Amino acid sequence: MSNALTALGQVQWEQLQQIAQEGFQSVLNLRSPDELGFLSSEKQMVEALGLHYENIPLKIESFDEALITKILNRLEQLPKPAIVHCAAGMRSAAITLLSTAIQEGLTPEETLERARSLGFHYVDCTLVSPQLRQRFVNYIVRHSNVTAVAA
Repeated sequence: MSNALTALGQVQWEQLQQIAQEGFQSVLNLRSPDELGFLSSEKQMVEALGLHYENIPLKIESFDEALITKILNRLEQLPKPAIVHCAAGMRSAAITLLSTAIQEGLTPEETLERARSLGFHYVDCTLVSPQLRQRFVNYIVRHSNVTAVAA
């Protein structure tokens, strides 16, 4: 992943303090307020530390091109370095990988290999549906001007 973006699971107050001390400038929360464990006070905590905060809910079932484009466009506008987080880190990893793939002009195969090399082996497991994986691949193909298509 780009040094400007870091993907995490749910962050707590102590982590937010550390993030601020390490020089991060923004937090993008991909969790929905109706998710179990959503911190309703997160915006106030992040802003109290002087960081920019954005919450754009991304549910796996709503992983469509329009929403991904909205998230990536907003992420591009946020001051860097930025933390992108969700509950377990899968959605945030997908978003940061998509951002990196588009910025670097990676093919879907290169993007999936990058995910594996960073320890995100779930891209190969049955937890990721073939349809979701294909939407991810199609997005990269449409937005990074590459022609290769991963199966």
